[in-house]
Amino acid sequence: MEWLLHTITTVITKLEKTRASQRFCKPLVDALQDGLKNRFGKMMSDPEVVAAAILHPKFKTSWTSDEDVLKLGLSYIKEHLPDHEPLPRPADNSSSASDEEDFFSNMKHVHTQETTKQLDAYVACTSEIVDILSSYPAVSNLSLKLNTALPASAACESLFSAAGLIFSPRRGRIDSHNFENQLLLKLNKDFFKFD
Repeated sequence: MEWLLHTITTVITKLEKTRASQRFCKPLVDALQDGLKNRFGKMMSDPEVVAAAILHPKFKTSWTSDEDVLKLGLSYIKEHLPDHEPLPRPADNSSSASDEEDFFSNMKHVHTQETTKQLDAYVACTSEIVDILSSYPAVSNLSLKLNTALPASAACESLFSAAGLIFSPRRGRIDSHNFENQLLLKLNKDFFKFD
């Protein structure tokens, strides 16, 4: 996730720069830009994806100049930092609110301020090495959460469902090279005409 927005933003910026010098390919450049915006437009304003891009040490806030997008991502990060406490509720005017009930409230605010200080220090840090995240544990935990891809077995399931009879007990002794060739022939049969 962390590379997605930076890559798309870079491609769009480079397309905008080359558009001015193009004479015959302007419609192609426009079509590419429109396609990127249609496909990835929602992701470019998704706070979770923006936060994932900000939490990569190589990019932080340098990948875009749009302040609204950066504010969106930073506010998402501040809300989802580990051990983040919500803002205190306004005290009601009843006499039941006493000092004993609110005795430990200052500790919560200090911890929240500490994680916010970690975020500010991380954004201000000039290092682009991923190991720098270990210096900021709260930021590191959120970065791992947002930038870790979930494993999926869809590609493997697709392979074995397409294999069909090729991957069956009656062909249990088939070697990997022959299996690969038979599977590729089966999947590409629409592209070739065998007489």
